[in-house]
Amino acid sequence: MASRAIWKGQLRLSLVSIPIEIHSATQSGRQISFRQIHGPTGKPIRYEKTVPGVGPVKSEDILKGYEIGDNEYMLLKPEEIDAIKLETKKTFELVQFVGSSEIPPLYFEKPYYMVPTDDLAEDAYRVVRDALRRTDTIGLGQLTLRGRENLCAVKPCGDGLLMETLYYADEIRSAEPLFSEIGDEEPDDDLLAVATQLIKKKTAPFNAEAFTDHYDKALRALIEEKRKSGTVKRARTDDDEAPARGTNVIDLMAALKASLKGSDGGDDEKPARGKAKPSTPRPKAKPPEAEDEKPARKTPARKPAAKKTA
Repeated sequence: MASRAIWKGQLRLSLVSIPIEIHSATQSGRQISFRQIHGPTGKPIRYEKTVPGVGPVKSEDILKGYEIGDNEYMLLKPEEIDAIKLETKKTFELVQFVGSSEIPPLYFEKPYYMVPTDDLAEDAYRVVRDALRRTDTIGLGQLTLRGRENLCAVKPCGDGLLMETLYYADEIRSAEPLFSEIGDEEPDDDLLAVATQLIKKKTAPFNAEAFTDHYDKALRALIEEKRKSGTVKRARTDDDEAPARGTNVIDLMAALKASLKGSDGGDDEKPARGKAKPSTPRPKAKPPEAEDEKPARKTPARKPAAKKTA
């Protein structure tokens, strides 16, 4: 299925204008969508736009209103909004360039492909693409897309250009109120060394195809099973037989060491929590030397754990 351009206009660099089209780089069609159904009748739920005391209304009678007081609105007609003249509706001008790694990742919102509209535009398009690649920079500008003026970044992507919409500064929430509650204590050197070793072991080139949406896969299997038989069996989840979670350094060290012993492929290790401050005394987990023994789910009594030796 051919991609449909969502924006057409000019990419401008100083006095150079390049006719371009912008296409979405992502697709949502693979996701399963549901209709809301009325259980007793099996009929789809419908939503109507209504006014109290009037009932259903026509789309052409609906205006945009900005609340200026308690139940008081300033009405704006579509033609009044459309009359707002923005050059960015038809022109995307690169007004600034920054280093390719200068923009924090949380500012990036959605990717789009930017392509030339015809053969005559390709020469200038390739010049901009290769100049960005040679200088290792990203171009910044603003573009009106779907009724909103977006801050956008442009960078080389293979043989073409990738445009990504960015969040404005006032749209980013500060992490300080959240991160400020994290303690300043340095992590244990031994734990840090084992965790670093585990990360190095699992480091590999990025391959998005290696990851699967397990929920989507299970949901499709559920739908297919129900379509064929009309009956559904509950699948057991990891939570059905989840082991008790430890809350001390010995548990974390044991889990990290067990992870290192695992295979390089799809490990089935269970995550362990980091060091915590217990409010009440709890029995300690087995030391790392006994990690290979599978613990029983229920025991009549617990023996005191051996003390950790240096």
